[in-house]
Amino acid sequence: MAEIRSSAIATIALVHGIAQEQGSADGLEQAWLPHLAGGVRVAGFAELADRLWRDRATPGGIDARMAFYGDCFLRPGHMGADPGDLTAGQQALAEQLAHAWLERTAATSPDALDRREAQRALRPNGERQGAGAMARTAIAGLARLRWFAPFGMAMAERFVVRALTQVTRYFTEERVRGHALAEVLKLVGPETRVLLGHSLGSVVAYEAAHHLERPLPLLVTLGSPLGLRMIVYERLRPQPPRFPPAVSRWVNLAGRDDCIAAAPDLTALFGPTLPAHASLEGGWTVDTGAKPHDPTYYLTKQETGRPIAQALLQEG
Repeated sequence: MAEIRSSAIATIALVHGIAQEQGSADGLEQAWLPHLAGGVRVAGFAELADRLWRDRATPGGIDARMAFYGDCFLRPGHMGADPGDLTAGQQALAEQLAHAWLERTAATSPDALDRREAQRALRPNGERQGAGAMARTAIAGLARLRWFAPFGMAMAERFVVRALTQVTRYFTEERVRGHALAEVLKLVGPETRVLLGHSLGSVVAYEAAHHLERPLPLLVTLGSPLGLRMIVYERLRPQPPRFPPAVSRWVNLAGRDDCIAAAPDLTALFGPTLPAHASLEGGWTVDTGAKPHDPTYYLTKQETGRPIAQALLQEG
């Protein structure tokens, strides 16, 4: 895919994650930017924080824009939360992903109840939805984790299925992948200092960074599944995966209890291909509290705000 140029170039290009098909670029910008500014502020850069949010529409404001691709998951005749029909191969990939998230929870969650629930769901019991379908136990186990509890069980299960389906479709449907990458690349140009992706958006941002022909000071990935070796890593493009050559600095943050960031330290996977001019901070783990995968809980952290402020202040 050739690099796409557009007049709508952003200083900070943002890429959303799963379950945003009913949203919009404008709505997500309004949701993310106050928290992004907050992270920059707590990192000690109050003037930049004001330019990002309070004074963003004035001369000197910093333009941060959302690359929106959620609409490609909507299907005519289906409800917004309906994942549609998956092929047998897609179902198998989704089930692998569900088990990886459960394994992360069972092994590392600080919440004893969540660990026990994940361990219970991982025990083989023969329950299946049917031939080629995702395992009921894996989906139900994920839905019972405490950070889904406020949704109620039925809604939590729909969210889990939707999340699994969207990640699966990105890796198996060229239309989805191409649309997502194009939306990111529309926003990236000579003025872009930061490319930031959350969740599935971190995968999109990583792959988009490989299409860049000019230097990018900072790539930030939050709650990323990039480290899932057999499920995500080996499906990335290009293969074999490597550090994006146009990127000068890559910072990856993972919530301590974020099961979607199932392999949070990316250093071993991407460090060996690190260019001499670049740096990778791939093992940063933060506390994202009761909503471990929520993008706004990541954005408010000084560990997110500091590298962004440094990239904005760096001379181009």
